[in-house]
Amino acid sequence: MGSVKDYFSSLGSGIASLIKGMGVTGKEFLTSKVSEQYPDKRDTIAYAAPRFRAKLQFIYEPDGRNRCTACGTCQRNCPNGTISITTKTVDLPDGKKKRKLDTYLYDLGSCTFCQLCVTTCPFDAIEFTNDFEQAVFTREKLVQKLNYLPEQPGDPAPKPGTPVRPAANVAAKPAATDAEKPASGNPATDNENKKEN
Repeated sequence: MGSVKDYFSSLGSGIASLIKGMGVTGKEFLTSKVSEQYPDKRDTIAYAAPRFRAKLQFIYEPDGRNRCTACGTCQRNCPNGTISITTKTVDLPDGKKKRKLDTYLYDLGSCTFCQLCVTTCPFDAIEFTNDFEQAVFTREKLVQKLNYLPEQPGDPAPKPGTPVRPAANVAAKPAATDAEKPASGNPATDNENKKEN
């Protein structure tokens, strides 16, 4: 008799859970649809978060110049060699030489998107976009040249920096100040200072 009772109790709980599940399904069936028509309507869909890191790119000024000075900070800070910078030396009208960016290569296939290059760039010359559609058929196409715009004519010369004192002069200065200590007026301490020097 107990097995028949257990059978009907389990049957009743199964029917109750079925009705509960069908209620959830029916409720979702009557609600308005929220499906986004991707990739048909790319322009109207915010399909990536604003802070999503997808691809590195240069920040170009309105006149077409980039801010990169080829200092190599981003290349040194990249943990797996994703960035490769080559420079060239140009002669300025005043006879001085200036190092300029020749090519800036970025390998999207080996990038870990850590953003160390962006945060350490002293000139804010690079940034990550949130365009995640970067699928290609060959790995060679993942290596991209970021300075793709042609070089602008009449690029201004760099501003003169503050002169840096040689390290030898800086080290020699404290030694000179110790030798030039004024006499204290006490013969005993003055003799001790002379012996130390």
